[in-house]
Amino acid sequence: MSDIYESAANSLGLFSSPCLTKVELRLTCKGISDRDALSKPDPCVILKMKSHGQWMEVDRTEVIRSCVNPTYSKVFTLDFYFEEVQRLRLELYDINSGHNGLKEADFLGSVECTLGQIISQRKLTKALLRPGGTVGKAIITISAEELTGNDDYIELSFSARKLDDKDFFSKSDPFLEIYRVNDDATMQLVYRTETVMNNLNPVWKTFKVSLNSLCSGDHERKLQVAIDFTASNGDPRNSCSLHYIHPFQPNEYLKALVGVGEICQDYDSDKMFPAFGFGARIPPDYKVSHDFAVNFNEDNPECAGIQGVVEAYQACLPKLQLYGPTNIAPIIQKVAKSASQEVHTKEAMQYFILLILTDGVITDMSDTREAIVQASHLPMSIIIVGIGNADFSDMQMLDGDDGILRSPKGEPVLRDIVQFVPFRSFKHASPAALAKSVLAEVPNQVVDYYNSKGIKPKVPSEYQSSRSFGP
Repeated sequence: MSDIYESAANSLGLFSSPCLTKVELRLTCKGISDRDALSKPDPCVILKMKSHGQWMEVDRTEVIRSCVNPTYSKVFTLDFYFEEVQRLRLELYDINSGHNGLKEADFLGSVECTLGQIISQRKLTKALLRPGGTVGKAIITISAEELTGNDDYIELSFSARKLDDKDFFSKSDPFLEIYRVNDDATMQLVYRTETVMNNLNPVWKTFKVSLNSLCSGDHERKLQVAIDFTASNGDPRNSCSLHYIHPFQPNEYLKALVGVGEICQDYDSDKMFPAFGFGARIPPDYKVSHDFAVNFNEDNPECAGIQGVVEAYQACLPKLQLYGPTNIAPIIQKVAKSASQEVHTKEAMQYFILLILTDGVITDMSDTREAIVQASHLPMSIIIVGIGNADFSDMQMLDGDDGILRSPKGEPVLRDIVQFVPFRSFKHASPAALAKSVLAEVPNQVVDYYNSKGIKPKVPSEYQSSRSFGP
């Protein structure tokens, strides 16, 4: 990890903000080692969240007796903040059969991740790190469901009659498990009832489950980055330049990039981000370009993670001649072209977010207005972060908060897709505060687009009744 990237990333922290939604997490483990030669482990998972630098216990699963591949019925419900990095740690313990506490428990391993990573992948599988930090054979799978409101629950009651008697000396002790069929044909436990002892005609207690847990489907956010390399930023070799690269202190471009990008990257499954520049003369012929790949690979402008974008940005600076003018319509049109291709797919599962970092007043305002109006019909949002102390008053018009943006021909935007924030307003605030400000409108913009197109969340594939149940 580069020092400059680490310096910017380490400045991120938790930021108090209203909860966007609630998330349900479900856990399964496989391949837990038998620490006791005479019996199998009694595993339990402890969920912790990092707050103010400390790991705090949030909740824990039930203890499943004598099991090396547990599927827990316990559901963790967490408040989810889209614009924050919420770090989680899951610790696996073998609980002593005579105690349910941790005092006599054996620590078996742990994993760390962010809540955003789980939500973006919907199902995250990781190997447990054993005591000492070595990778063990045991794995944990975390499945996530976003809840849209407290009323999205269904109440269920079940009973059974004339069940088979599986015990020799008494009647069976039945319990009921409800599974969901996932898109990949795997089965996910939704709920496990209590056990009714010694009864072949059980009546289980009424219970509630979220409708989300019985459904599936989500939309992926694809982040693309555009950086202003016009001459108004100043010579990068000069310490007064907005593009000056200090060995350890990130400039404002890097702070904004990392502050927003670290949040967005959790919602992009492949973590590969196209990064573009505009307003510079580029090699080999040094003609001005307003939509060149920062890595100079026009066929594949993607960078591996936000760190990859930072490294490509640092590597390209010495090779550029900062020039001008500040035209952003070409980069909006480039991303809109990708978004328009997504419209023609059946489900339009990808939603594009264009992050533009710029230091000056744009010079192609008419073309930019036209490009935004056309883009408002597509699955994309535009985030503009103003760097430096220029007059950004024209940017407020693009934002649309003070009125409906219209093209030069008078055509209004179909929906508000632009959010502008001047970085100077967050110079003395945490990068998490910047991320909150620029990303707060994105969730509603995503929902507005899919609602306008009548596109509903995906539902599981039709149930196939070929699942065999063992004894």
